[in-house]
Amino acid sequence: MSAETVSLGTVEAVGFDLDGTLFDHRGSATDAVRLFLRGFGAEPTDKAVDLWFAVEEAEFEHWRAGRIPFQEQRRRRLRSVLAALDIDFDDEPSGLDLLFDRYLAEYQRAWRPYPDVLEVLPSLRDRGFRLGLLTNGSEEQQLGKLSATGLAGLFDAVCISEAIGVQKPAPQAFEALARLLKVESSRCLFVGDNPDQDVAGATAAGMRAALIDRHSKGGPGLWATIEAALV
Repeated sequence: MSAETVSLGTVEAVGFDLDGTLFDHRGSATDAVRLFLRGFGAEPTDKAVDLWFAVEEAEFEHWRAGRIPFQEQRRRRLRSVLAALDIDFDDEPSGLDLLFDRYLAEYQRAWRPYPDVLEVLPSLRDRGFRLGLLTNGSEEQQLGKLSATGLAGLFDAVCISEAIGVQKPAPQAFEALARLLKVESSRCLFVGDNPDQDVAGATAAGMRAALIDRHSKGGPGLWATIEAALV
């Protein structure tokens, strides 16, 4: 689908999730965890990688719900995965933090956007649409991703849960994005990869919403996803 075919009708702004929508978290983290596990002499099998992501999702949700601090969710992820793989490790908080720093260094080196993103976002801006970002996570890391991947400066508004004090799927998070974009929620389309965090949250705030699936081979890209939501 080419940029020229996209017609946004009454939409004045497009908001986006970051991880799994614009930023290839799964690909970056897969590269990183394979290298991280090899550093212990462990085989980074597909099963081990799947375990990493399952634990990541569970512990990140505990942090998102306010049950544990951000650093603690990282420590708990390491404890679960390394113990399940029979890897000896320092279980003290300071030791776990150093281990996670090793993983984080590999993760940061692998950071990348999805291939279509650096075409779609500038093209939308050229057509006069305001662009926003709404992401759960730590402000330092999410801003770092934008800077490292060439996405910084492409948005008229950036909302990070840690900074705005509310997280997706709360409608208030989406309402905050609309306010910063200076548009009515009804004139904003939100694109994300999570049906609960992104689509349900945006819809509850009165926005249009589009679900993108980055993991299906041959699935619709960003342009096609946006267009299909506005037919």
